[in-house]
Amino acid sequence: MFDAKQDFKAKSVGVKLAPIEYRKIRRMVKEGAFLNVSDFIREAIREKLEGTEVIYLRDVDYETAKKEILEYYQHHKEAYYDEIANDLRLDLEMTVKIVNELVREKKVEVVG
Repeated sequence: MFDAKQDFKAKSVGVKLAPIEYRKIRRMVKEGAFLNVSDFIREAIREKLEGTEVIYLRDVDYETAKKEILEYYQHHKEAYYDEIANDLRLDLEMTVKIVNELVREKKVEVVG
């Protein structure tokens, strides 16, 4: 449930750093790259969150997944296993098995 009072209130978290990491951060702060250590940590967290994508897999039976993968190839012509699995939100192991089966059945071909 959304609670505006709580969801927009800043949160504090404790972080332990190795001495060498802390010294590097302090040096960047001293050189003016960041306002303080907290500013560095907030920026690092923002960058990590922007670069992280969580993929929630769908619970799809084998035959449905096979049909979707074949349709995917019809639209994309070329794709890597992980691209297919990510785009269709399918299990990677099942995707590899299905693609290999489609290759054996000559419904798709390996390029390169």
